[in-house]
Amino acid sequence: MHRAPGAPAPAPAPAPGTAPGTAPLPEPSAVEVHHCQGPVPRHDEIDAMLRADGLTPHAWANVAGHAYARHSHGYHKVLICVRGTIVFHTDSGDVALSPGDRLELRSGVEHAATVGDGGVECVEAYRT
Repeated sequence: MHRAPGAPAPAPAPAPGTAPGTAPLPEPSAVEVHHCQGPVPRHDEIDAMLRADGLTPHAWANVAGHAYARHSHGYHKVLICVRGTIVFHTDSGDVALSPGDRLELRSGVEHAATVGDGGVECVEAYRT
């Protein structure tokens, strides 16, 4: 194909499954963190929020310094820190959670975790 001198190059073909003139949507991150930006929600508010998303939450807690060995899950994990702190260790880096922070791990993401000095309480649920 010949172009006149100074004519702009034709636009590249859109990515498969994308309408012309639009960019493909980015893939969701394998590890998403949302740090709490205000008052920390109460345990019952966190339960209600997860149930409103169609999830079934359950709470768990552990003592200071407890270490969870590296593992993965066959489901998308949604976790909200209620009390204390915990650090998740992923291939993307370490993620420190404090009360009100939300972590989402896509299915198959390898991770480990270490509970902070004051112990931790979390509420989590699973997306299938």
